Amino acid sequence: MSPELKNRTKKFALDVIGLCAGLPHIPETRHAIDQLIRSSSSVAANYRSACRGKSKADFIAKLGIVEEESDEAGFWLESCATLAHGRKIRHSQLDLRTSQETSAPTGRS
Repeated sequence: MSPELKNRTKKFALDVIGLCAGLPHIPETRHAIDQLIRSSSSVAANYRSACRGKSKADFIAKLGIVEEESDEAGFWLESCATLAHGRKIRHSQLDLRTSQETSAPTGRS
């Protein structure tokens, strides 16, 4: 378990929540914002769960979930930026690399 990665995934989730609070909550963005918050917080929650894995295989399987949620958070972050284009969204507050860096290798190529 990496305390640094645990903190980074939590910070990522909290940063996303803060970013979403500043996005325009209009019909076009509402679903994407909700999904972004869910997937980004899931990255942190599932990493914590992976750290409590019962075996190496369990740990690796749970990290696969972290990787999937991280990718999904990136998708929804990009979607929010596209949907809110021209409405003073500043998605540069979050670095898209954050979600990619939080995923760990799962043994898949």
